[in-house]
Amino acid sequence: MWNSRPIGLTASLLSCALTMQAQQLTAIRGRVITADGRPAESVTVGLKSHGQGAVTNSNGEYVIERVRDGKYVLVVSAVGLKTTEQSVTVSGGQTATFDFTLAENAERLKEVIVSGNRTNAFARKQSEYVGKMPLSNLENPQVYATVGKELLTEQLVFSVDEATRNAPGLQKMWDATGRGGDGGAFYGSQGFIVSSQLRNGVAGNVTSDIDAINLEKLEVIKGPSATLFGSSLTSYGGLINRVTKKPLDTFGGELNVAAGSYGFHRISADVNLVDATAPANQPKTLAFRLNTAYTYEDSFQNLGYPGFTKNLAVAPSLQFRPNDRLTVNLDAEVYKGTNVGKQIIFFYHPSAALGFDRADESPLNYRQSYQGEGLTQDSRSTNLFGQVQYRISPNLTSTTFLTTSHSFSDGFGPYFYLMPGDTLARADQSTDNSRRTVFEAQQLFNGDFQLGNLRNRVVVGLDFLRIDSDVNFLGGNIDKIPLNASSATIRSFNGTSVAARYAASAPGNYLVTTKTNTYSAFVSDVLNLTDQLSVLAALRVDHFDNKGGIFYSPVQAYSQTTFSPKFGAVYQPVKDRVSLFANYQNSFNNLGVYLNTAGSSLVARPERANQWEGGVKLDAAGGRLSATVSYYDIHVKDRLRIINYNSDFQAISAQDANQQSRGVEVSVVANPLQGFNMVGGFAYNNSKFETEDETVNGRRPNTASSPIVANAWLSYRQPAGVLRGLGAGFGGNYASENRVQNTSTNVFTLPSYTILNASVFYDQPRYRLSAKVDNLTDKQYWVGYTTMNPQKLRSIVGSVAYKF
Repeated sequence: MWNSRPIGLTASLLSCALTMQAQQLTAIRGRVITADGRPAESVTVGLKSHGQGAVTNSNGEYVIERVRDGKYVLVVSAVGLKTTEQSVTVSGGQTATFDFTLAENAERLKEVIVSGNRTNAFARKQSEYVGKMPLSNLENPQVYATVGKELLTEQLVFSVDEATRNAPGLQKMWDATGRGGDGGAFYGSQGFIVSSQLRNGVAGNVTSDIDAINLEKLEVIKGPSATLFGSSLTSYGGLINRVTKKPLDTFGGELNVAAGSYGFHRISADVNLVDATAPANQPKTLAFRLNTAYTYEDSFQNLGYPGFTKNLAVAPSLQFRPNDRLTVNLDAEVYKGTNVGKQIIFFYHPSAALGFDRADESPLNYRQSYQGEGLTQDSRSTNLFGQVQYRISPNLTSTTFLTTSHSFSDGFGPYFYLMPGDTLARADQSTDNSRRTVFEAQQLFNGDFQLGNLRNRVVVGLDFLRIDSDVNFLGGNIDKIPLNASSATIRSFNGTSVAARYAASAPGNYLVTTKTNTYSAFVSDVLNLTDQLSVLAALRVDHFDNKGGIFYSPVQAYSQTTFSPKFGAVYQPVKDRVSLFANYQNSFNNLGVYLNTAGSSLVARPERANQWEGGVKLDAAGGRLSATVSYYDIHVKDRLRIINYNSDFQAISAQDANQQSRGVEVSVVANPLQGFNMVGGFAYNNSKFETEDETVNGRRPNTASSPIVANAWLSYRQPAGVLRGLGAGFGGNYASENRVQNTSTNVFTLPSYTILNASVFYDQPRYRLSAKVDNLTDKQYWVGYTTMNPQKLRSIVGSVAYKF
């Protein structure tokens, strides 16, 4: 049964928001273009002598919010540009629009901004997605990290997986498999597993490797975040949000060809088209952008038959702006691939019987492919998106999202078990026309008003999420071979032999056919008590309706209503330079029906994660230093633990287990010298089970990743002279030992590793030459989500891009 109080609260806030419009606050907006009609990015537009301003985005657009009626002088400036001023008048609470055309062309603008050293080029100091409202990083009491397109370009990043290397505290745990429903890559964050399931703040799962061709920036949002994003697409460690490229107002684009080690070759295009009949210095009513890429790469395990990955990504986007109040965006992402599954190694239990307890002591040949040809899988992810944004008034905006995410896979899924006696068991878990569909409809109302002398920013949201699974896993054990088997024996595990095995004896089937609907309403309010002190309060009500079905075994239907609150506070002792923040965040997980010790079926209480976090954020040294230092304490309660099994092999459970996860994270993005930029991160996490089975109680979960991880990237780009645009970067990642099996009787460790990478580039207005080396020292290392998964050895890639 729904509780009417949250709905009443929503209605009251909307009524309050509409009433506040009488305060006659408005916005000044517009667009800055270059002399040749291209958008002018990173140009400052401000109100002279009033301390209010904005920086133009990649479309050359700016918005100065909360402007009272009156006369002002607009100032357009950037380092190395001639300052432009214009007298303007704002009256009647109506949005005022003022556009500017610079005397410089696009090439000259790029020169002067680079020569003048655009402050902290890798920093992203605000987001409209993290808080579901436009907030600067210093105003947001939540911790998040952003990896922008400048860093992605410099590092020659081709996939989201590569982009995550730059996010503090994030560690890859499992490569993407492409399997419908569950195939995306998994990462460790704050002691929990996360995956990339959101795109522009709403559902957008991709189960294969995610190409970066359509990636504008990557946001990694930390901590339990169900209040604004729900529980189905997030984890207690946070979430990964992909922000995509949008259509621009000018014709242009880029063609890129790359090739390198392990047969890697790739061709990509980014093309933007506009209505050529529209005036050159005006925002275009209609714009279209297409990003597409084809990528092929063999496995580094090329002793024997090597695996491979072949992917095609197509991402068209259309923007329609009939007036300055209405914007319609239609987008699609289509990923189609064929791959041979990466070698994932499981362990015989107890692993002590193997005779070794570390991956670097394993007799497995690191470069050996332990399979033959034909064990391929076809996969597809098709995502469709629609966004309608309408500015109801200068202070109130409506945004409607519609998204559908469809994944499909069919084919083999080989995997392996290490056995005693230097033996390898080979097995398969295929997917047979497996599908998973996610549909989300979300409505947001964003307001920015004065409550007396207090600024009040509010978002009210309604959300519907449907997840429909129709997944058929099938397969079983195939054979066992010695690790030193002949090439012919190794290749006997192939597509033809496995298909013949299934034809002779039907494989076991494991179905996932569950359907769930989630109905949610949420509200979040940021109130500025003073110019330096703000507080945040948010609440979500979430009604989860599980229709039942099969999840390997029958799942009973049930429904559950849960509340998720969030609170935060920010104090800026030095305005716009230093902020002290603290937050309480909450998330939950609907566990379903279980059998208790009395043999009764009960609907479990929602498992809950509660976080307390605090720290400091900096935007110091004239914007050259952006940093965050935080401490968090996450406590998960009401976990189910299995006590034993009944005569029908059904689990008997109790809902009394807990988990603790505490840690420190540090993030630094800096521009200490002209042309020199750096990013770095450090994270320490201490996780342990509480009130659990005696074999794991007090021990670190085997899915919690390495306790210590760190990342760094240093780069220099020549800002002027005949070598302007020539640059190089160097950095890498460190992870401490990771216990992927961790009980009192069964411990297996993946050793620590330091991976170094480097890049060089020569970036000019019409072309860019780039090269990179990943895993510079040819390090053998493993990641794992309860497994050991060997990672790619040294690879070298070169790229040539033509810009038009």
